[in-house]
Amino acid sequence: MHRTDSIKRWFSQYPGSLLLDQERACLEEVGHRCFGYYLLQVGSIGGEVSGLVPGRLRSQIIVAPEQPGTDTDCWIRGNPDQLPIASDSVDVALLLHTLDFYPDPHQTLREVDRVLIPEGKLVIFGFSPWSLWGLRRLFTDRTSHSPWNGRFISIYRIYDWLSLLGFRVEATWPLMFRPPLRQRVLMQRLDLLERSGKRWWPALSGVYMVEAVKRVSTLTPIKPQWKLRNSILGGGAIEPSANVAPWGRSGSRHG
Repeated sequence: MHRTDSIKRWFSQYPGSLLLDQERACLEEVGHRCFGYYLLQVGSIGGEVSGLVPGRLRSQIIVAPEQPGTDTDCWIRGNPDQLPIASDSVDVALLLHTLDFYPDPHQTLREVDRVLIPEGKLVIFGFSPWSLWGLRRLFTDRTSHSPWNGRFISIYRIYDWLSLLGFRVEATWPLMFRPPLRQRVLMQRLDLLERSGKRWWPALSGVYMVEAVKRVSTLTPIKPQWKLRNSILGGGAIEPSANVAPWGRSGSRHG
């Protein structure tokens, strides 16, 4: 089984399904700060994540080497480190554990930087090595078991990579302070760790979300463009019939 197939299967079961629900709820909170035409989801882990905010993003497109598990007509076959997308054409990019499980995470970030418009938004989810989840990974066979065969890139390395590319980090969100147990009853009893962890030890969360913006240095004022942008597809690609996704509700911003 391919590694991405294995992690998608893990997300369909407990506790992966619990984590995916938390991540999608987190995206709803971020959604009210997302505007523009195109949302690009890089990689198919987690399936198709429905749109963020009604009316604020026109289309959602998934680029992945494999077809998403959900039935969608907005998928384009392509590698995350070689996106078949035109430069400066995407308003929001979503990397849902893409850097954890696809090859060459640094090159993937460079590609995302290329396709994002100036002031475009980037949202990254990743597993943290400095957590109970990272500790579990040390005592698990990482050759075939997901998600423990992922990279578990620390948030501080993500900060460094984003800084080198010129991104500005606007917010970070800690998720999952409970250990990765399969027993629902035990996980429910440990829910107190979620509330206390966010307050007292946010750096020890099992999963993080980073919200960043592509900065552009220029001395020339940027005039508003009132015409529609060209297709975001690179030359030679076949444009899919993109869905106008049933966008979720927006939420309040957390600090």
